[in-house]
Order: sequence, then C-alpha cells, then structure tokens
Amino acid sequence: MNRKEKILAHLKSSAPSTGTQLTQYLGISRQALSVHLKELIAAGKVIKTGSTKNAQYYPGDATLPSSTFSRPVQLGSTDESIMYDIMSTTLNLKSELKPNVDAIIHYAFTEMLNNAIDHAKTDLGRISVTLEPGTINFEIRDYGIGIFHSIASKFQLEDENAAMLELIKGRITTMPSAHTGEGIFFTSKIADTFELRSHRIGMEWDRNKDDTFVSQIRSLKGTLVRFSIRRTARQMLEEVFNEFAPQDYDYQFQKTRILVKLLQSEYISRSEGRRLTHNLHKFREIMLDFKGVNSIGQGFADEVFRVFKHQYPEISINVTHTNGVVNAMIQHVKVQ
Repeated sequence: MNRKEKILAHLKSSAPSTGTQLTQYLGISRQALSVHLKELIAAGKVIKTGSTKNAQYYPGDATLPSSTFSRPVQLGSTDESIMYDIMSTTLNLKSELKPNVDAIIHYAFTEMLNNAIDHAKTDLGRISVTLEPGTINFEIRDYGIGIFHSIASKFQLEDENAAMLELIKGRITTMPSAHTGEGIFFTSKIADTFELRSHRIGMEWDRNKDDTFVSQIRSLKGTLVRFSIRRTARQMLEEVFNEFAPQDYDYQFQKTRILVKLLQSEYISRSEGRRLTHNLHKFREIMLDFKGVNSIGQGFADEVFRVFKHQYPEISINVTHTNGVVNAMIQHVKVQ
C-alpha cells in the first residue's frame, strides 16, 4: 500500500484527521504529507476544511454538515462591516477559510451589502451565508427598486437592458459622491460564480468558463445577489485590482473588459456602436471581447474603431476572440 492509499485508508477509519495526526501515522514530514494531500484534494479523493494548523481532512465521499448564517435585515439601520463581523464570528471564518478566500468574502460581502443599503430604496432585506465542505456562498436580497431599473432611471436609459450593458463596463454608480462604481465589477471578477437577478434580467459570471451569461427570468422584485467561491480557491483579491487598477494607472480603475455578445450576436448600426462606447471615455484601456459575436457591420465598426478612437486618441482599444469576418471589418475601418 503506497502513502496515498494509506492516507485514504486512515481517513476512512479516523476522519476527521489533522495534518499532525497524519504525519504521525505515516511517519513522514509535514512537507511530504502536503504533497500527497494536494494531489488527493485536487483529485476529489480528500476534502479539506479549515486552514493552516486548524485544517482537518475527510475522505472525498464524506457527507459533511454545512453551517448557515441567515437573517432578515433592516437595511436602513444596518452597518455592513458590523454585520460581516457578526457573521464571520458565528461561522468562525478566520479558522475555516484560507486567508485569500477570507479576504475575498470580506470584500465581496461588504460591497454587495453596502450596495443594497445605499441603493435599494427599501428597508427590507435578507442575508444568507452558507459554509459548505467545498465552498462558501452568500446571498443578499433586497425588495427595493431593482438594480437595473435604478441605473436606467438615474441615467435616463432606454430600458433595463441598456442599464445592464452600462453595469458590465464598470465605474457606473447612481451615487457618485459615495461610490466609485467598482464594487460589482471587481466582485464579478473574483468570484467562482456571481449572479445578479432583478425584475426579468438574470446575469451570471462564471470564472471557470471565463464567460458571462444573460437570461430572461421570472419577474423578481428588488435585487438578488449570489456569490460562490471554492474554499480551496487560489485567486487573490489583489490580482483583480492589479489587472484593472494597475500601478501604471496609479492604482485607479482605468481598465475594463467588455463581453460584446451580451445583448446580441451581431452588431450592425452606428447607434449600436454609440451604445457600446457610451461612458467608455472614463477608461484609459478597453478590452473588447468578441467571443460569440458572428459579424459586425461597417457602421458599427466605424463608430467604435474610428469615430470613438478619433474623439479619444489617448484611449487604448484592444480586441480579443475575433473571427475572420469581425477582424476584417475592424481592419477595414481603421484604414479609412
């Protein structure tokens, strides 16, 4: 029986086990044990809970209980930092989560709860945080005016779909004196999955698929936020800030990435081009991701890659995932 088999056999009979117990059982160093455990965890044969010296290990097919913190909140009298501290203490997150995951949850939870407090225009809300063996998830629900309706009303947009497009660009807020418009953008980039649902629009960001999905849902009053991340996740909060608010830009949110396909798979007219570039003058670097876009028209391409670029020559516009048809049209208008 090799060491991995010995680890699994021991966990079958003596779960949970700590790292110290496993090293004593196997007679190996902590470093050697760590190598075997990482491979077993990656293969789904071992489950790890907790972090560092508080970590415990179970066989991969173990059924572990989840812990949930759930309660209604009066948004008008709620402080997001105090609520996070209460929730974190109740679920013992400092011991249960790796430091990077704890930092991500702290940021995402407080940002999304603060959004509900400041923007929902209601006092009715509910929060729920579930610590499962493999993931930590939270939901924040308010029963207010709805995130897309709020943006559409504030900026006099044509509909909530237009508000959705503005939201994914980043740096949009209905309260510029108190908010930067960064919270949802950065939260969507750091989650494993992140979901916004309001009225008849559902949006989901999936980190593993590197994609964003939009769907029509049954009408939902207010706004529902769902966030999930693996407890073994390796991403770091600072990675997102370094990518979109890098040192070159004095750590300011000056870069954005837009998945162009979100509203349609073909863009033809100049008005569609103006809609896409609306408010993008706030950024210094723009990445347009054409994944899933079949073709674009000359008017659309000219508006984005010549007219907008002529108005704001200091802004860098880059593209990715263009097919031959899209790329040919972009190159055509650039030489006009």
